Amino acid sequence: MRLFAALLAATACFIGTADAANVYPIDRATILAGSAFDFKVEFAGVVKAEDVSITINGEPAAKILGKDFEFIAKEEGVDASAVLLRAAKVVKPGAYAVEVKAGNDTKTVHWDVYGTPDVPKAKNIIFFLGDGMSVAHRTGARLLSKGMTEGKANGRLAMDDLDYMAFIGTSSTNAIATDSANTMSAHMTGHKTAVNALGVYADRTKDPLDDPRVENITEALARTGRKSVGIVTTAEVEDATPAAVVAHTRLRDRKADIVEMMFALKPEVVLGGGSAYFLPKTTPGSKRKDDQDFIKAFTEAGYSLATDAGTLQAVGQANAGKILGLFHTGNMDSVLDRKFLKKGTVDKFPDQPGLVDMTKVALAQLAKNPDGFFLMVEAATIDKMSHPMDWDRALYDTIEFDQALRVAMDFAKEHPDTLVIATPDHTHGVSIIGTIDDDKPGEDMREKVGVYAAAGFPNYTDANGDGYPDKVDVSRRLAVFANNFPDYYETWRPKMNGPFDPAIKNEKGEYVANAAYKDLPGAVLRIGNIPRSTDTAVHAVDDGVLQASGPGAEAFKGYMEESDVYRVLVEAFALAPAQK
Repeated sequence: MRLFAALLAATACFIGTADAANVYPIDRATILAGSAFDFKVEFAGVVKAEDVSITINGEPAAKILGKDFEFIAKEEGVDASAVLLRAAKVVKPGAYAVEVKAGNDTKTVHWDVYGTPDVPKAKNIIFFLGDGMSVAHRTGARLLSKGMTEGKANGRLAMDDLDYMAFIGTSSTNAIATDSANTMSAHMTGHKTAVNALGVYADRTKDPLDDPRVENITEALARTGRKSVGIVTTAEVEDATPAAVVAHTRLRDRKADIVEMMFALKPEVVLGGGSAYFLPKTTPGSKRKDDQDFIKAFTEAGYSLATDAGTLQAVGQANAGKILGLFHTGNMDSVLDRKFLKKGTVDKFPDQPGLVDMTKVALAQLAKNPDGFFLMVEAATIDKMSHPMDWDRALYDTIEFDQALRVAMDFAKEHPDTLVIATPDHTHGVSIIGTIDDDKPGEDMREKVGVYAAAGFPNYTDANGDGYPDKVDVSRRLAVFANNFPDYYETWRPKMNGPFDPAIKNEKGEYVANAAYKDLPGAVLRIGNIPRSTDTAVHAVDDGVLQASGPGAEAFKGYMEESDVYRVLVEAFALAPAQK
């Protein structure tokens, strides 16, 4: 039933004692003026509609939010009441105090509703996301790619030359720890959320698709203008980071649903892996549970399809318009496997394009829009190889990320109205402590780890000048270690036969060291320091380092929350100018 007008006259916004209710958007939420969001109050128990009063800045809530809302006497599966309003808006920037009363219980939350300049600072934004990229990844990539002589780097990474920098807090609404879903969602919506959630506040209902939504960058651009949107990733295009650009769900694993959400918004360019969630269930390899064929749906909607590096180049050169590129049924392989070792799943998908080529094709297509574009580029495998502590693959993918970033920076030189951002979504607990030198005497690999002066310098070379070491398995290589890990066998060497699989599940359902590495020369069992229910290293709570150049980049400084990053994006695009 609807809250009747008399109740609304006495109402306006939020709830109870400190533990009496949940209010969404949450306290200290930052909200783009005019953006759509779902307003919800979850009461701790069953209450009567006539006992509920919701006001915002002393005014009835409906007056501020633009419409009436629904009183739910008892939520499904919960012995408690709620208030819900879909697609609410606050048009006028300012500070808003939302007070919710239910009988004698009162709760107040505060919102910062912000506008933007009237005139855009940037026509284009290129948002580079190094998934899980930590300071050690950057340092390692520089050492492998450029080398070092007498303590000075022999060259610079592209990201070293971005002009502005900020430390970015990555924590979620329900823990100091974090995952790629809530972190990227904060970047793409301006709202912090819970672990595993995308574009929603995680509520208490069972349905992962009914949680209170907030507007994402793709929806904001569709609402305010005609800019194009591009998504490039080395993961499945439905994975957490690319999904955050388009999706609304409490569970990031609802990948079939995320494909449907992506189709509804239709970004102009979508490139990556994950074709298994586009295919109807009758197709071998499909991971859908229905008969929908989204490859057919996208092509009928005007998209040109690319399935490997060759067809991607052909589609790009053909001036084809919208592009859907799906180069793997799952996540794409690491660049160390794709380009050099030919391990992983390269035998099944031998012609996967790299991040550099995908970025070039995306930029060429998106730049045709005279109104500009937003492009998100993710180097997903930095994270996917850091979890299993496969540091060589993670560092090679950091080099690839940086080379793709150089493409974007070169584009920005020719198009100075372009803002370029490079950031992680979260970090890993990883450090470089020195070198591992095979030429040191003895069989004990631990004694071959050089620290302080004994570390010397690694002996990687790059004779062909492609930015990658000619060999990964050199005799004196970087000593890279995680500060958190399951039980595993430390091998001290690159994994030449394929990506590392450190722990496997035993008959008790616990993860134990993978015995496949037990008998390798010098292998040492390390007893883990994280729960036995965890099979790989986990994310760190450490701040990420964001860097940027271009119009609007000066706003990045000091310490910022990830939700603050979105504010810089929408201010650069002037998505909420003052109402005339």
